[in-house]
Amino acid sequence: MLTTFGLDEIAERVYRTLLLRPQGEIADIASTVGLTADEFRAKLDQLSALGLLRAPSDDPSALQVVSPEVSFEALLARQQAELAAQQQRIAESRAFAQKMIVEYANRPIASRPGEQLLVGIDEIRAEIARLTKGITTEVMSFAPDGAQDADTLEASKPLDAEVLGRGVRMRTVYLDSIRNNPPSVAYADWLAEAGGQIRTVASLPIRMIIIDRSIAIIPVDGEDAGASAVVLRGHGTLAALCALFDRVWESGEPLGKARTRDSRGLTAQEREALRLLSQGLTDEAIAKRLGVSPRTARRIAADVMELLGAKSRFQAGLLAAHRGWLPADAV
Repeated sequence: MLTTFGLDEIAERVYRTLLLRPQGEIADIASTVGLTADEFRAKLDQLSALGLLRAPSDDPSALQVVSPEVSFEALLARQQAELAAQQQRIAESRAFAQKMIVEYANRPIASRPGEQLLVGIDEIRAEIARLTKGITTEVMSFAPDGAQDADTLEASKPLDAEVLGRGVRMRTVYLDSIRNNPPSVAYADWLAEAGGQIRTVASLPIRMIIIDRSIAIIPVDGEDAGASAVVLRGHGTLAALCALFDRVWESGEPLGKARTRDSRGLTAQEREALRLLSQGLTDEAIAKRLGVSPRTARRIAADVMELLGAKSRFQAGLLAAHRGWLPADAV
């Protein structure tokens, strides 16, 4: 499997042959692997470049096979260093993309047709209440704040009951962290009995409400959802947001169903924590994304590290990447 280090199958066959016949003549070994002498020497150059062969100090023209224990440890260390550098570049790219998103969101409203700016929590709530009265078929929501207090949940019941009573389909995606909050679970049970549907995922990309697949309400600043929000209308934008909701909804698990573990023993929340760890996020940042306390985020990280057999977060990221435990966009 030397192809993972940039070698082709022929070079790998040469290396394996050299391991078995380190003292063999070049012509004999070349013939064994079906190569001419020149082709064979080209493969030796490739192996030397990776440190799998080396020239003795007393005879620079000769080549010796380096012990696999030594050579592969060096190759893996090199790959790990390259992976760490790539992860850093990805983190920097994400930060730049987020900056561009914020700058776009904060540009003058006059230059953004099809959008309505809402400033302040009171104006946002009033507009949501007004739009809710006009719902005819469906409302879809992302709620990334984690567990809510019992009074807030109780206050939302009358409006939810009124909407569901009109035959509207109501689907909400919360964070997995609410499963440990009794008021949230009780509210979910009530909502399910009334006809609503709730699923949970490890993390959510944004707070969002979509009404009848034609109107969306999202915050301007993801860090302060109550400061301002925009009401979006338009086929292209709404199609993308609806597709995002559908994809996240399909990946979620119904609240009331025990969280499942994958073949590696990880829950969805632990998989997300591992992805965030690999990006170098702090405990506080991970806690915010998962909707848990920093103490709980540290516990989840410790559990994942223990499962990997890692002694540090950096090592956990390397081991997870080496085992293929990270999604493609994280490495």
